[in-house]
Amino acid sequence: MLIAMNKPSGFFIREESSSSGQLWSDFSFKSSFTDETIQKQADDLGAQFTETFIQDPEHVTLLLTVLEEFDFHVRWPGVKLLTALLKNQGVQVQGIILVSPMGVSRLMDLLADSREVIRNDGLLLLQQLTKGNAAIQKIVAFENAFERLLDIITEEGSSDGGIVVEDCLLLLLNLLKNNSSNQNFFKEGSYIQRMKPWFEVGDDNSGWSAQKVTNLHLMLQLVRVMVSPVNSPGATSSCQKSMFQCGLLQQLCTILMATGVPADILTETINTVSEVIRGSQVNQDYFASVNAPSNPPRPAIVVLLMSMVNERQPFVLRCAVLYCFQCFLSKNQKGQGEIVATLLPSTIDANSISAGQLLCGGLFSADSLSNWCAAVALAHALQDNLTQKEQLLRVQLATSLGKPPVSLLQQCTNILSQGSKVQTRVGLLMLLCTWISNCPIAVTHFLHNQENVPFLTAQISENLGEDERLVQGLCALLLGICIYYNDNSLENYTKEKLKQLIEKRIGKENFVEKLGFITKHELYSRAAQKPQPVFPSPEQMLFDHEFTRLVKELEGVITKAVHKSSEEEKKEEEVKKTLEQHDNIVTQYKELIREQDAQIQELKEQVASMSSQNEQMQATVTQQLSQIQQHKDQYNILKLKLGKDNHSQSCSQGDGSQVNGLQTEELTQLKEEVEELRKQHALLQTLLKDKDALIDSLRLEAAQPVEGSARGSENTELLKELEVLRSQSQSQSVEIDQLKTEKQELVRKAEAGSSDTVPSSAGSLDTAKLAELESRLTAQTTETERLKEETKSLVKSRADLEQQLASATSTVAILQTEKSKLQTEVQESKKEQDDLLMLLADQDQKIHSLKQKLKDLGETVEDEDDLDTRDQTDDDDEDEEDVED
Repeated sequence: MLIAMNKPSGFFIREESSSSGQLWSDFSFKSSFTDETIQKQADDLGAQFTETFIQDPEHVTLLLTVLEEFDFHVRWPGVKLLTALLKNQGVQVQGIILVSPMGVSRLMDLLADSREVIRNDGLLLLQQLTKGNAAIQKIVAFENAFERLLDIITEEGSSDGGIVVEDCLLLLLNLLKNNSSNQNFFKEGSYIQRMKPWFEVGDDNSGWSAQKVTNLHLMLQLVRVMVSPVNSPGATSSCQKSMFQCGLLQQLCTILMATGVPADILTETINTVSEVIRGSQVNQDYFASVNAPSNPPRPAIVVLLMSMVNERQPFVLRCAVLYCFQCFLSKNQKGQGEIVATLLPSTIDANSISAGQLLCGGLFSADSLSNWCAAVALAHALQDNLTQKEQLLRVQLATSLGKPPVSLLQQCTNILSQGSKVQTRVGLLMLLCTWISNCPIAVTHFLHNQENVPFLTAQISENLGEDERLVQGLCALLLGICIYYNDNSLENYTKEKLKQLIEKRIGKENFVEKLGFITKHELYSRAAQKPQPVFPSPEQMLFDHEFTRLVKELEGVITKAVHKSSEEEKKEEEVKKTLEQHDNIVTQYKELIREQDAQIQELKEQVASMSSQNEQMQATVTQQLSQIQQHKDQYNILKLKLGKDNHSQSCSQGDGSQVNGLQTEELTQLKEEVEELRKQHALLQTLLKDKDALIDSLRLEAAQPVEGSARGSENTELLKELEVLRSQSQSQSVEIDQLKTEKQELVRKAEAGSSDTVPSSAGSLDTAKLAELESRLTAQTTETERLKEETKSLVKSRADLEQQLASATSTVAILQTEKSKLQTEVQESKKEQDDLLMLLADQDQKIHSLKQKLKDLGETVEDEDDLDTRDQTDDDDEDEEDVED
């Protein structure tokens, strides 16, 4: 069946088309049929054949197996057949391929085929395969598709390449669009950096081919997919950062300021730059520094605004410039301040054109589209920025010579009252609503003009046509903002008087009905879908995306504010005052707690410093104790050394006694020792005689005849005892001999000592030896004195160290006392904080009861976290956690 289908003469005939690719037709049709009928019938017939073919999933599995064949005549027709199947029944075939083992991997191998025909048709196959199927998109991406596709684009010449580059870019768009997993993989794989060479254009940009325009358009769309506002903020911010770091944003700005770039490429480049800088402060700052290559150089923002307010420029280009300006100001208070500053009198430069001058020129020009674009751009310069709303009130405009200047706010209301085009009035009303919302000072300035409120009430109360309904709704919104954000500073236009005026002139129900005209308009929902202003024609350009968010936020609260009675207003005012008082009390307590926390923190730091000092002192004491111990050890060593020296000195003195004579005490001691030894000797002699007598008696008994067995055993034991006694006798004899020897030595020494004490008149000793002994004795005496002095110094050093130890110990005691005092103070502070927390709990209970009353009255009460948003909520939470700890 597969062979028959792959044959050119089989059931199907493949037709090539430059616009729609490959189509399948049936065998033949009558010539009378028109081409459209033939085409429709061919599509229907192909869908029927495909449905029949895929009823058995094994057919598709077999076709995937055939694609592994390297033979060109088998592989190429298989690719064509599978592509046709995917075109006709894409979802069903995708499901079969997804569950087939290695199904997607086999198709990815087509990109590595060396034959360009198969590779190129493989690209078309993968385009059909990845349409609308996130699971297959992920599998294809993780099969190294990005690397292969980018390599093919580079090989084919990037933007200068042919249709193959276009197919690769279309496949990349399929893989990345609305697929956060693949986008993250693309970014983490450093593939964004490989996109930069695509946008390198030369100085000569004339003569762009249609294929290059298409390729570059798809490349820009690929960049926008990575930074689209519909992506998660974290992923978008990460991609924006990567594009700035690799130089991709700089390359796009170069195309933006280049000459000779086709209009559609320039428009798409502006849209791409818009989304690359949207909400990114670094990228916005860089874009603000870009200058156009003109003489003198002008900022790129100024050049773009010149195109926006120029009615001769293409409509899509003007929309792109407006989107770029909106993205530049998104979450960029610095940029908003710079734009508003160009309108202030102190910063106006008469010699140059500024962004503020261009916006004012567009706001009051004769072209309604310029009016609308300038009004929306100026509204974005004020979005969520109270400071710039107040600063814009200072702007004065010179209407004509000889007349005093009027404020920008007054001039906008003057144009409204003149009855200009609907688009102009819608733009001005959106600007005024954005300007005075959440700005009581601007509301006061608006109400100060006596003509504004009558004009608004007249517009709302009239019964006008369908075209004017939107203007009536916006007028009702503007008047409602004047009520909701009114601080009652003007006596004639307080909240109550304005509500009475609405009730008398318009009617509350009619007012709410007119207010609802805004959200019921058919263009409102279209503008609320995405930030980029995309309109089929200039006449349908009425709503801005950010303004739709403002309407959604204010419509409900304005309706409630209009329906409230004076009594409810008074109760609400009282409750608000009470809440403000309670908030002030809570704020005071919070300040007190902050101060106490600061004091506690300071005390903790002091305790920490004291503890560190204490540790240092303890370390010093330990070091001193170790030094004292070292000195003690040295003292003991010196003492032992001194004892040895004294002993050697006594020995030397003993040697000298041979000349000078022994001391009487020492001689007496020696004599006593000799006598003691003599006594011991006599005792041992006596013991020896007793043993000898015992031995003789035993020998006599051994010589007698043995009688009886008992007698024999007794003799054996006696013989053993005899042997033991013999050994003892021998050892004692050895000891007696040693004692005798020692006795003889002592007697000899004593005799020698006694003979030396007798004065020698004959001079038997040598004079030289006597002199030597006297010098040794003198040296020993000197050394002894020196050692005594060193001992005294060591004793004194020890006393000093002991005194230092005593002072350090007293310092540690003082620090411990101070530490205990600080701990006592910390405990007292914690007790006070506990009391304050009890008070806060009581106040919170009262606030909760009051909020409950407000809720019972039908009021919307914000939580304390919302009220304290500007009061550094995170810091307060950390403070309360510290107090609880």
